[in-house]
Amino acid sequence: MPELPEVETVRRGLAPVLEGRRITHAVQNRADLRWPLPERFAERLGGRRILALGRRAKYLTVDLDGPQPETVLIHLGMSGRLLLSGLGESDRQPGAQFHYAAAVGEAARKHDHVILDLEGGIRLVYNDARRFGSMDLHPTAALDAHPSLALLGPEPLSNVFNGEALAAALAGRRTAIKSALLDQRRVAGLGNIYVCEALYRAKISPLREAGSLSAKDCQRLTAMIRDVLTEAIEAGGSSLRDFHGAGGELGYFQHRFSVYDREGDICGGARCTAEIERIVQGGRSTFFCPRCQK
Repeated sequence: MPELPEVETVRRGLAPVLEGRRITHAVQNRADLRWPLPERFAERLGGRRILALGRRAKYLTVDLDGPQPETVLIHLGMSGRLLLSGLGESDRQPGAQFHYAAAVGEAARKHDHVILDLEGGIRLVYNDARRFGSMDLHPTAALDAHPSLALLGPEPLSNVFNGEALAAALAGRRTAIKSALLDQRRVAGLGNIYVCEALYRAKISPLREAGSLSAKDCQRLTAMIRDVLTEAIEAGGSSLRDFHGAGGELGYFQHRFSVYDREGDICGGARCTAEIERIVQGGRSTFFCPRCQK
């Protein structure tokens, strides 16, 4: 499942091309993805201008103009991809070119579920073989109240996410810190990969009770969460199975994993020769160093 860095990578790839363009024609090739698409979805998109692309947790947001501005809320699920084609040289803005590769093979065209044609010959395709993704259309002014967003915690890269805020969110919690960080009500957008990596960098065992972390622990952990997410975004995310960026390219942060998916490998930390271990917490694999993380 794409985590925050993967979704942010897609947003950054799409924004320079899509923002400010009008949707000239919209097509939906089915009535549902994971859930039913909004009523008259394609009809309501046609003719509207894209004002801005944003991200909240693991969701993309596409703000549209109109007498009653609305926002498309997109979750990529396990295999959803937003792919661009029809790009000219003037669309390939510095710092984002690698997001703009061309097309999907013919065998995959049957999974093109939503197609948007935009000004300038640009086409945006939502392709999703497994259909675990979702799209909704919601009034922009009330977006924070959307059922998928209303209970989310702070963004981990925002100014409000710091050691004090994390300590307050974890106070009295007896659940393991790994599970607590995956609870989107505590902090938004974190997933299994980056929680494992951040806990390793902070030298905190994933098995520790969340409420046992000291103020110093929380300060160190928030710093490591920021560092891991920032590095992953710069690397274009992590490609383990289905994730691709906006042009079909793969992310490469997986080549920098310290613990994730490295069961049995030597830790590699300063003078540490312990093997990376794997356990299961809440149905998810947890990777950690039993010597470095306490």
